[in-house]
Amino acid sequence: MGVDIGGTFTDIALEHGDGRFHSAKLLTTGAEPARAVLDGVAAACEAAGIGLAEIGRIIHGTTLATNAVIERRGAETLFVTTEGFRDVLEMGSESRFDQYDLNIVKPAPLVRRARRLTVRERLDVNGSALIPLDEASVAPVLDTIAAEGIESVAIGLLHSYANPAHERRLRDLVLAAHPGLPVSLSCEVSPEMREFQRFSTTVANAYVQPAVAAYLGRLEGALAEAGFAGALMVMLSNGGLGTVDTAIRFPVRLVESGPAGGAIYAAAVARQTGAAKAVSFDMGGTTAKICLIDEGRPQSARDFEVDRAYRFKRGSGLPLRIPVVEMVEIGAGGGSLCGVDGLGRIAVGPRSAGSDPGPACYARGGTGATVTDADVVLGRIDPAGFAGGTMRLDAAAAERTLAADVGAPLDLDTATAALGVAEMVDENMANAAREHAVEHGRDFEGRALIAFGGCAPLHAARLADKLGIDRIVVPRGAGVGSAIGFLRAPVAFEVARSLYQQIESLDGAAVAALLADMRDEAASFVETAAGRAPERISYAAFMRYRGQSHEIMVPLPEAPPDPRDPAPWSEAVSDAYAAAYQRQYGPPIDGVPLEVVAWTVRAECRAQDTTRPLEVPEGPASPEIAARRIVDASAGKPLTAAVFDRDRLGPGQTVAGPAVIVEAQTSTIVPPGYTLSCDPFGSLTLERTAEDR
Repeated sequence: MGVDIGGTFTDIALEHGDGRFHSAKLLTTGAEPARAVLDGVAAACEAAGIGLAEIGRIIHGTTLATNAVIERRGAETLFVTTEGFRDVLEMGSESRFDQYDLNIVKPAPLVRRARRLTVRERLDVNGSALIPLDEASVAPVLDTIAAEGIESVAIGLLHSYANPAHERRLRDLVLAAHPGLPVSLSCEVSPEMREFQRFSTTVANAYVQPAVAAYLGRLEGALAEAGFAGALMVMLSNGGLGTVDTAIRFPVRLVESGPAGGAIYAAAVARQTGAAKAVSFDMGGTTAKICLIDEGRPQSARDFEVDRAYRFKRGSGLPLRIPVVEMVEIGAGGGSLCGVDGLGRIAVGPRSAGSDPGPACYARGGTGATVTDADVVLGRIDPAGFAGGTMRLDAAAAERTLAADVGAPLDLDTATAALGVAEMVDENMANAAREHAVEHGRDFEGRALIAFGGCAPLHAARLADKLGIDRIVVPRGAGVGSAIGFLRAPVAFEVARSLYQQIESLDGAAVAALLADMRDEAASFVETAAGRAPERISYAAFMRYRGQSHEIMVPLPEAPPDPRDPAPWSEAVSDAYAAAYQRQYGPPIDGVPLEVVAWTVRAECRAQDTTRPLEVPEGPASPEIAARRIVDASAGKPLTAAVFDRDRLGPGQTVAGPAVIVEAQTSTIVPPGYTLSCDPFGSLTLERTAEDR
């Protein structure tokens, strides 16, 4: 069973070993997220006709860590660093993400200055002790913990990635005085060069650790009390699964757990449908996520930002140096609030109505116009069939709030106001997707758009129009796609270390020893979680030309270098870098030396994919069940669309637009000029007709 807590909905996906599938979708209970999880688990089990004791594994993704950072609801945290580096968290890298903004705003550090203390010690860049740890200087740290009710401690000393001895000794001293206190070490959380990113990541880990530990402990207890005796696992931001113990030790690795599941699902669908190049489009109630997928694997990265002060400005958030699935995420979901800005333009997001009170059409007290209200007015959502008919929407409330917030200020009728909102949110997503692709040296030519999440199938065709994409895939269970992605995710763990090397003079013995140690560490985590040795070990390096300040990730040969003769391995690495540079930037630069600043090793055990071909629906019942008036976004005109029940569509059946394909958790809009077909696995493929390309 996969369980994904989103900002608006909590999604449940239950899969039997024989491929049978059940799902549930409930409003997220923000104040007590575990309540929606337990209710959703019970609902899915009831639909499947089984007891909770029959579930072998529950895989959970949560936004708890991310929300705690954004909303500043973390633990009372103390940060301890090397004397003279107290203000690194405040100073950052001293770069300006907007050169011309005189009133630039940066997110405040998670730990205020009074709780950033220093100890006397100093290592050089190679890890040799210039100044041994002065244990007498630790006394003020221990006193502050006791005096100020500190709940968690982050320790980040200079160059500890090269030698962790001082950090580990400092932890021993803290725990001797305060047993049981959570302590995060930068040499374990993010053992890489660049102290600002390393310190920021370690502080974030410590800041959310008590809350994550308490939540997962309560959830484990509640599930056990309800009869669950299987394994509870957690989705990590790198697209792999980890144990609860791993999540508690490194909670910062949960920041993108839900979206990572969606990217894993899209990658599985891309492989299944033969799409060598794809882009995943995950649009839920609060945000939209877009990820590029090549050769069946989502892009990955080691840099991520949370709590950006400026919507699309890289560098305006708190940096985290962790393994993540690379994607762009924007405040564009069904609950995104919309109105008219000071320049008389329709504005959508990033603020969201969330699950409480939610959009006006939810009739739960929401008064602001949202994207979901616009979709109701445009006929894309059936008010009586929303969420499988379990939640009836108030169409009149949607019309009133759109007329008041958008129509009246711009002197537009309600339908035109709704169309303006839909066009604006679609253009916001298209613009974010374009920027993301350009930043990574990619384009959308020949890509399939894989759409999932409650809102994505409603907006996928128009987004595809804007991006020049001709093929859209809406997979089975699209409304709970991220939760299904959890079921397709491997048990995986990634280890990163810094060891500076010049390729021309590579120290083969040092690199081989480092990679072997990292391999053993990653494999140990995976073996503990999966109960078996990892099936795949992959290596990568972060490399650059000498003189550059940033690196690109380069896959490495699977065999580490021969310590006696590293030259063939170095040559292969140089070729791999040239190929990676060519893909991202253009022709490589001849004659410039190469250097490696960090290494990563990933161990994984692949998940079993139990997807089975779709059974042909029984009986003579036609899949066409009704007709509905919708507004065609490209032409801006109303038209009549046939409505089809997705559960009655069998393999090989086709539908010509305009049409609406309805299912329990979402609906797929098929505009004029598109033809939809159902493949053997139940995925719906929309393709633009030749004359409309």
